[in-house]
Amino acid sequence: MADTPTITITKSGITLLQAVAGPAGRRPCLILYSGADAGMPFHLEPGSYMIGRAPDSHLHLDSPGISRRHAELRVSEEAVTLLDLGSVNGSFVNEVRIEAPATLAGGDLVRLGVLVFRYYESQSLEAALHDRIYRTATVDSCTEVFNRRYLIDTLKREIHLARQRQHALAVICYDLDHFKAVNDRYGHAAGDLVLRDTAALVRASLQGAGVLGRLGGEEFAVVLPHCEVAPAVELAERACRAVADHGFVITGQGAAGTETAVHRQTMSAGVAAFTAEMAEPTDLLAAADRKLYASKNAGRNRVTA
Repeated sequence: MADTPTITITKSGITLLQAVAGPAGRRPCLILYSGADAGMPFHLEPGSYMIGRAPDSHLHLDSPGISRRHAELRVSEEAVTLLDLGSVNGSFVNEVRIEAPATLAGGDLVRLGVLVFRYYESQSLEAALHDRIYRTATVDSCTEVFNRRYLIDTLKREIHLARQRQHALAVICYDLDHFKAVNDRYGHAAGDLVLRDTAALVRASLQGAGVLGRLGGEEFAVVLPHCEVAPAVELAERACRAVADHGFVITGQGAAGTETAVHRQTMSAGVAAFTAEMAEPTDLLAAADRKLYASKNAGRNRVTA
């Protein structure tokens, strides 16, 4: 299936397969159970998903014991079926190795090599719990975008895939200009509001492209798989305009007492592309960060690539 999405699961991952309510009463969903992305939901539309270590796998599992083309998951409105593709270490349902396609039932344990899954056919408290765990582990509580750990883990996976599949990868780094002045004048609660609202504006301007996360303080980054520098610059410029055009209504307790004002905020951004010479994810972030500081040195409120 050309339009089937891809998920990469780290070698420590244990995944739950969770069916949730949908238009037809059931909608299979993967929820990552442990590892760096614990609780991550991955919804499965009807279709076929090849699972394995091969770069073109729909569900790419970076784990020992997984064959390049380990198994196939067939999802329909009526059933979810697992088929082993001749893997070395086998595919198991409730610890019985399958030799023919197996239709999964609610509560089944599925093991592929060393990775363990559980299959559910209805919404459950367990699914909600894992969603909460995932959000706590990966989402920044102030801005509601991903946190630094999740962003770095995402960058590691995307660099791995970019090397294997020879596709483009870009990163935007941005931060808010003169942000300290907001905290100093209106207080930290007002500063948190500006951080949260700018993150929402940037996320909306990306229109679903990339992964937005907070690196720390007022600095953020966007990981853009399959993206060259030129379109990444266009996205960064659109985000900068969205923030600069917005009036932030803030009430804060500053040096002059309680005051309400319409605050204008700008941001500076830098864009860098992944190259084969970059050994670590931090190398790509550092390259984008250098471009960010070039924007600041050139007068702020601009994008440099």
